[in-house]
Amino acid sequence: MPIRKLSSLLINQIAAGEVIERPASVVKELIENSLDAGAKRLELIIEDGGRRLIRLADDGAGIGQDQLTLAVARHATSKLDPDGRLDQIQTLGFRGEALAAIASISRFRLTSRPTADGVADEAGWVLQAEGSRIGTPAPAACRPGTIVEVRDLFWNTPARRKFLRSAATEFGHIHDTVGRLAMIWPRAGFSLKHNGRVVLQVDAPQTRRQRATQILGPDLAEALVECERNEGDLGIWALLGLPAIDRATARFQYLFVNGRIVRDRNVAHAVKEAYRGLIRPDRHPLYTLALAVGSDQVDINVHPSKAEVRFAQPSEVHLAVLTSLRRRLLECDLTPSVANPVKLNGPDTPWAHGGAACATGPGNRQPASPWTGSTSAFIDSFQQMDPVQKGLVFDQVRHAMNSQPRQPDPPSLMAAVTKMQPILQVHNSYLVTQDDQGMLIVDQHALHERVMFEQLRDRLVKSDLESQRLLMPAVVPIAAGQMGLVEPLGPLLKRIGTTLEVIGPTMIAVQNFASFLFERNVDPVQFIGDLFERAADGQLGPLGNDRGAEEAALHEVLDMMACKAAVKAGDRLEPDELAALLDQRERVERSSACPHGRPTSIRLTLRDLARHFKRQ
Repeated sequence: MPIRKLSSLLINQIAAGEVIERPASVVKELIENSLDAGAKRLELIIEDGGRRLIRLADDGAGIGQDQLTLAVARHATSKLDPDGRLDQIQTLGFRGEALAAIASISRFRLTSRPTADGVADEAGWVLQAEGSRIGTPAPAACRPGTIVEVRDLFWNTPARRKFLRSAATEFGHIHDTVGRLAMIWPRAGFSLKHNGRVVLQVDAPQTRRQRATQILGPDLAEALVECERNEGDLGIWALLGLPAIDRATARFQYLFVNGRIVRDRNVAHAVKEAYRGLIRPDRHPLYTLALAVGSDQVDINVHPSKAEVRFAQPSEVHLAVLTSLRRRLLECDLTPSVANPVKLNGPDTPWAHGGAACATGPGNRQPASPWTGSTSAFIDSFQQMDPVQKGLVFDQVRHAMNSQPRQPDPPSLMAAVTKMQPILQVHNSYLVTQDDQGMLIVDQHALHERVMFEQLRDRLVKSDLESQRLLMPAVVPIAAGQMGLVEPLGPLLKRIGTTLEVIGPTMIAVQNFASFLFERNVDPVQFIGDLFERAADGQLGPLGNDRGAEEAALHEVLDMMACKAAVKAGDRLEPDELAALLDQRERVERSSACPHGRPTSIRLTLRDLARHFKRQ
């Protein structure tokens, strides 16, 4: 078959296949265009999940008569100079493909009345397109701004249309897209209707926190911690959900880079590491994270729909996010309350439903923050601070956090209270005492496990753990398939003061054992056997020379050591032991959770008590 040049329609339809996955993709592209045009108000009307109609009206700068035809031409854009550099892009859109691609697979109508220097043109103009047929601009009566109508999406590409899901599913994706963009652009108001019903409505301007909590739900506000930090040319702003509202999936995690909705495994891993030890490994934190990065430090042109980015210094971004979020979390009292847990709005999505219930009245308006302008405003808001440290391992993270191994603090309020008043040990498992906020109930094993984990980790920053040579080597039977783990585990075992020797096809002998475990009567046979089982199951991660992997494996082993050595549920403690344990709660990092992420304590506040006893 001879080589032939493709038609413009087919080229645009191919581009649509890359850019327009579903109706939500159209919505995203149109909203980004409106925001780039400086719109302060966006009104979106959806019918039949976006399959029948997507209509977006804005009050942005608009498009002149002589520009309407170019607006639907492929690779024509006002956002990138023909000779401009891709590493200096300051707008959400730049490729000039979206409108051309959308028009090629829909019945498309573009109406606009431009405004210049605050003065609107006397009349507007409308352009219609359908597949390959593009009309001529004609006069139209309309308010200043732009209206884009997309009807019968994929009408001429039936193969694509049949893969669309139900109207409810497609609208769910639209709802999520609008909510995310509204969250990160609080300078603009958003209205979303589906089949005539107002589903989302937020006014502007608002602060970032106001907008995020309004979208997630006002009841969630008390469970969100704000974090803001600038590292050189990297700006970080986040709302972090407390561990008490962790989720079963990663669905409620929102990442933005320079105002764009993106996915990035590197950043997601940094957030997960910041929550390590605060939530269970199988749970996911809720967070909204916005990064402002210098345009020369991030490549936004790596994905057709701009859903991914590539950082010039990914390890530095990782470390900055990890240390900033971890530091902020450690500043908070993360003890969960007995009160009813905070719930997200709506049964299926986090976004607030209903019209008036979602609207923000004029009395709630506050000046927009420095990050609420155009994309370039994200960059302009940077402040110069210390350079980010490279590396991902624990000692470097601690250094970057300006945190040395913890020294004993002055006597705390908790210590004073526990010395003056008795502590009740319930069923030799739970401790009940009080603090200045109310009643505190502590899981003795979980708290002791966290205390010892932190002590072990602090000691390892200085040197390997002390070793105890056994009078008689402890023989450990292991599976033949686990013998290959002896050598990879060697450096890790050395750090915790333990050495092994192979004495048979399925036998190893423990020659030296960690003094910490030996002194607490931990059985070396059981401990080493469990360690090899976990390594064989992949619970220690990949073993090798990678320092990040080594630190992750070390974390798991220290967790094992702390768990084996900690007091157990059912162990009776003397009064001075109870007081000493509670005093340590105030002295160690992340004492609100054990290394597994389970809570060490819960609080029944004075307010909770008053409510339960009908005093309120």
